[in-house]
Amino acid sequence: MNHRTILTAAACAALLAQAAPALADAIDGDWCRADGKHMTIRGPAIVTPGGTKAQGDYSRHFFSYVIPPGEAGAGNTVSITLLGEYLAQAREGDAAPAQEWRRCQPGVS
Repeated sequence: MNHRTILTAAACAALLAQAAPALADAIDGDWCRADGKHMTIRGPAIVTPGGTKAQGDYSRHFFSYVIPPGEAGAGNTVSITLLGEYLAQAREGDAAPAQEWRRCQPGVS
């Protein structure tokens, strides 16, 4: 191999080593639970699992909201933490068990 081919191959290898798959780095999106419930987060806006449009506290990896009147658990605060590209964990109140949410499959909202 000539010098130029070796340098080109080395440069390509270095670029590939630095490349990483693009991951969803925001909690925004449609989330589904194994029991069929779903919710949608878009910035500070949420459509709750009960179907109510509400506002909450938003950051890229965390969202919290107060469950609206008329829904089970009304008045409780739900905290949702993004754990990975396809996984989030929600907790209603401080002592409640964590609930696993996954990004919905296409066509579910």
